[in-house]
Amino acid sequence: METALVSNIQKFSLDDGPGIRTTVFFKGCNLSCAWCHNPECISRFPTLQFIADACTGCRHCQSLCPQGVHLFKGKEHLLQRQLCEACGACCQGCLSDALVLNGKHYTRKQLLSIIMQDQDYYQDTGGGVTVSGGEPMLQADFIAGLLASCKKEGISTAVDTAGNVPFSEYEKVLPWTDFFLYDIKAFSRDIHRKYTGCDNSRIQANLRQLKEHGATVYVRIPVIPGVNDSMEEQTHIADFLKQVQPDKIELLPYHSYGTGKYSSFGLPYRLTGLQPPPQETMENILTLFLAWKLPAVIS
Repeated sequence: METALVSNIQKFSLDDGPGIRTTVFFKGCNLSCAWCHNPECISRFPTLQFIADACTGCRHCQSLCPQGVHLFKGKEHLLQRQLCEACGACCQGCLSDALVLNGKHYTRKQLLSIIMQDQDYYQDTGGGVTVSGGEPMLQADFIAGLLASCKKEGISTAVDTAGNVPFSEYEKVLPWTDFFLYDIKAFSRDIHRKYTGCDNSRIQANLRQLKEHGATVYVRIPVIPGVNDSMEEQTHIADFLKQVQPDKIELLPYHSYGTGKYSSFGLPYRLTGLQPPPQETMENILTLFLAWKLPAVIS
């Protein structure tokens, strides 16, 4: 039976498309964005989360772990993550919920059942389901089947994507997707490569092709201070998007809400101390996009 690995299912989401939505966050991403606020979705495998503040030091996990991951030095709880095989034994025995295994396999039927629980809210508010991540398009075959099932039930569908997969993967989901939430993080290839780990040629080409295929696309631009917030870089983005003509552009000011999760997954955060962009910067960028007659808003 085909399954997909899911990090989290967020009900009553208001940030992933219009109306009240259920957002399914799939694990696995092929970018490494320095500002990522979903580090739990980066790995394509189940990952152990350790919430240090919740740990009582009972050491029960140490006795349960068959790999010797957990070490205690006085009151300090240390993890040898290189030994972890994500078996979940320590999580099941953690009395304080300080240990969580992030990532669970679902069938399409199981996910559809959860999504349909809030069908009345979708109808009343113009909402639906959004598949996100990570990069959900790394599991495109599964996504296509799930979205097809949702459409048969009259549920609106959206795909939140960074665009870095072959276009043939998008062709699998196009018939079942009402709109795409599509990230454009930078126009400059050097900036994109430095802060995401990859070139953006395919991302730009895929956006063009989606619009050529008649897809509804809402472009999202994270505005990151010191990365892509210069007027020069934003002008390049505006010029590119003027050619593509997306249906909507959302300017997303950087926030640090997800930074606390990095240490719980044993990951470093590259933009420590970075502050959100000033409101003046966001308004200047918005003015620029509106001057190019682009349908932009600050979200």
